[in-house]
Amino acid sequence: MNTNPTGKERIAVFPGSFDPFTIGHYSIVKRALAFVDKIVIAIGVNEAKHTFFTLDARKEIIHQAFANEPRIIVDSYDSLTVDYAKKVGATIILRGIRSIQDFEYEKTIADANRKLSGIDTILLFTEPEHSFISSTVVRDVLRYGKDVAEFMPPGIDVSKMKRK
Repeated sequence: MNTNPTGKERIAVFPGSFDPFTIGHYSIVKRALAFVDKIVIAIGVNEAKHTFFTLDARKEIIHQAFANEPRIIVDSYDSLTVDYAKKVGATIILRGIRSIQDFEYEKTIADANRKLSGIDTILLFTEPEHSFISSTVVRDVLRYGKDVAEFMPPGIDVSKMKRK
């Protein structure tokens, strides 16, 4: 167990819409397991946002990707991320970044989250081979009937997942 000096469990929240959860997201989570005890993959629910996949389908993709990893919890929330993080006992917010533009955005959010809650954000850079993959790219490729297997976590087939 990766306990800190106080002996408390290190819990990270990895928030996002995950529409869908891609191989880039998967890689970030797998790498973060090296320094946290548990990761709550938290799907933010925003009724004003029109998603491609249903909430249940997005949860199923993540459950399938981590079926053999007991340190992963999949949940959804409809609140500020820091409020949700406090609710689940997280001390870290985990985020992935692909580019300098992502960094600028994530730094602003991380600063606000820390000011509001004292919870730090850890940013992991996406591996270079995944840096062009985003949920938007995957959705666009799916809309045109193309195979997205190489953009998804191993063994995940989204072609039969329920869409909105």
